[in-house]
Amino acid sequence: MAELAALWIVRHGESTANVAATEAETSGAELIDLTHRDADVPLSTTGEEQARATGRWLAGLPEARRPDVAVVSPYLRAVRTAELALADTGIPVSRDERLRDRELGILDGLTGRGVRQRFPAEADRRARLGKFYYRPPGGESWTDVALRLRTLLGDLRRDHEDRRVLLFGHDALVFLLRYLVEGLTEAELMSLTREHVIANCSVTGWSADADGRLSPDVFNDVAHLHQQGARPTREDEVHAEPV
Repeated sequence: MAELAALWIVRHGESTANVAATEAETSGAELIDLTHRDADVPLSTTGEEQARATGRWLAGLPEARRPDVAVVSPYLRAVRTAELALADTGIPVSRDERLRDRELGILDGLTGRGVRQRFPAEADRRARLGKFYYRPPGGESWTDVALRLRTLLGDLRRDHEDRRVLLFGHDALVFLLRYLVEGLTEAELMSLTREHVIANCSVTGWSADADGRLSPDVFNDVAHLHQQGARPTREDEVHAEPV
């Protein structure tokens, strides 16, 4: 099978929706105060600085480690993160809708409390089916997202064999790429989601081992933000989806 030399994914920088979601969860509100549709949510001021810091880190990598190509979610917060991080690098960039965030359907814009109060039957169904297979009405299950990522990985391996590919996307994609690349089980994946919150502008990556297979290199790492003087978003400030 064709394989990449390296694969990384950077979660987008802190967005205004991340800030609003944290405030809503903290206050016990049912609704998140959103003024944009999900695809158009911009970065916060902190998120823009995180993206610039990621760019300074990328610029400092040795030539042999820099990405050959970047592929970006079409959602504004990911596009803007990539624009700031890749400015003046000359790295070719393309957008792919398969990297979009998970769609939550009728639960979009609700906090965990909001889901339980307004759609108790859905909360019960989610508890019965489990996070991996539960699909909110009008939305996607984690397995739905895995299917589109699986096709994307196949295309990347075919089109960029032996090259280094950098993705810009969303938190659920980070977990699901680990699931796909490392062959995790459902139980292992769900354990990861319970133990970790994917930080804004964190880096997760894999590199080809001696046998030519992608092996884990770094996970949810924000050391580059500290090194470049940016404020990482604290784990308890990163909004985790209610479903």
